[in-house]
Amino acid sequence: MGIVAGLDSSPDFTRIVVCDTDTGAVLRQGYAPHPVEGRPSDIDPQAWLLSLGEAAGGGLLEGVQAIGVSAQQNAVIPLDAQGNTVRPAMVGSDKRAQVAAADLVDALGGREAWAQAVGCVPQAAQPVTKLRWLAKNEPENALRTAALLQAHDWLVWQLLGRPVRRTTDRGGASGTGYWSAATGAYRPDLVELALGHQAMLPEVIGPSDAAGTTPEGLLISAGTGETMAAAFGLGIGLGDAVVSLGASGSVMAVHPEALTDQSGMITSLADATGMHLPVVTTLNAVRVLRGAAELLGLPDLESLSELAMKSTPGAHGLVLLPYLEGERTPNLPHTAGTLAGLRRESMKPQHLARAAFEGMLCGLADALDVLRGRGVDVRRIFLLGPAAELPAVQASAPSLFGTQVVVPQPADYTAIGAARQAAWALGVSQGTLDPRTPPAWQGAAAQVLEPGEELAVGQAVRQQFTAVREQTHPGAFRA
Repeated sequence: MGIVAGLDSSPDFTRIVVCDTDTGAVLRQGYAPHPVEGRPSDIDPQAWLLSLGEAAGGGLLEGVQAIGVSAQQNAVIPLDAQGNTVRPAMVGSDKRAQVAAADLVDALGGREAWAQAVGCVPQAAQPVTKLRWLAKNEPENALRTAALLQAHDWLVWQLLGRPVRRTTDRGGASGTGYWSAATGAYRPDLVELALGHQAMLPEVIGPSDAAGTTPEGLLISAGTGETMAAAFGLGIGLGDAVVSLGASGSVMAVHPEALTDQSGMITSLADATGMHLPVVTTLNAVRVLRGAAELLGLPDLESLSELAMKSTPGAHGLVLLPYLEGERTPNLPHTAGTLAGLRRESMKPQHLARAAFEGMLCGLADALDVLRGRGVDVRRIFLLGPAAELPAVQASAPSLFGTQVVVPQPADYTAIGAARQAAWALGVSQGTLDPRTPPAWQGAAAQVLEPGEELAVGQAVRQQFTAVREQTHPGAFRA
């Protein structure tokens, strides 16, 4: 029996879990916030190291044989020829880069050209778009940029003592906008298109490969992005999808091949095991519930859920198209939400509350159908986020999604996924694990919800929603 650690460097904090290599049982854990106020668009990556050191205090890593690193996606760190940071890391969903995203789409010849090239269409948050912003707004810094790393790449490199070799993994590389999950290769021409010149890119190593060993003999695995680490920590595989309920929503599933989507609705990511993670994003999820709660004068989402449960499926014909921030799936960036089916008997607070939940979930079911329409097998859905615990979500989700829904108990699956990767790399290095088969850790403890007899009712609610969507936005889902 050995022990390994998994590190989750999120936008706000560092969490470390120490796990048993055989079972994945969490033995101890550490936590520290980043020493930064709020969520700035630029951050000195040294803050991540300070947070890491604090989280690992008190002998937390004593006896640990290997470490896996996961970190926030889309953070890009430009380095000069000596390996020093040219400027602070550019992180987060960077609104300032929206014009740069549109510029890049046009520069390559449109959304379809990008989908064919790298499996995604540039968004404001992506590293390739941040490079375009840098070239346009900080040309001197762009000229000094000789190498590019993402957050998990940089942390791995620091833990290894800044060696000459710099590495990343397929998962992290697939979100950059200049690496193709379909071909498994970089597109240096797209870096040049964005930055104005070539830059050194980290070597993409395999899921069970080690990035290296520290001078103290600690093995460091490849690392990956937070989405891929969470999927790996949950233990999802073929037939599984994950629906994340944040302010916005996302639907991702495990698939054996990369998907190229000409409409740009699917982002083709790679996972942490050698498979693929096609992702479809909606701009509106829990923000729809918060908006409804405010409109109804309710203090929290629990109260909204309680009110919604006093209504019935279909909300007496009330349908909310939840496009409050415009929408990405379907691609309606400048639209607004729509409330349809207003009749005297439907104009009651409980029906509006129910319509908010059903509208949010139907929007995510539409996103799920984008994947199903491309041949992605979905037999089970993992529902993540605090809103997944609400009774009104749990009552409707299985019948609206049309399949079994699993609500895992809250845990830091991202850090657990990073630890599982460390155990895999350690086992391969010791000759006890197959490089193609990750360690079989115990799956997440979860509540399992079945559609059962409600399936037909749920599908009727979906048809009601689809009819209103098609009437209001004809052909919105045509490629």
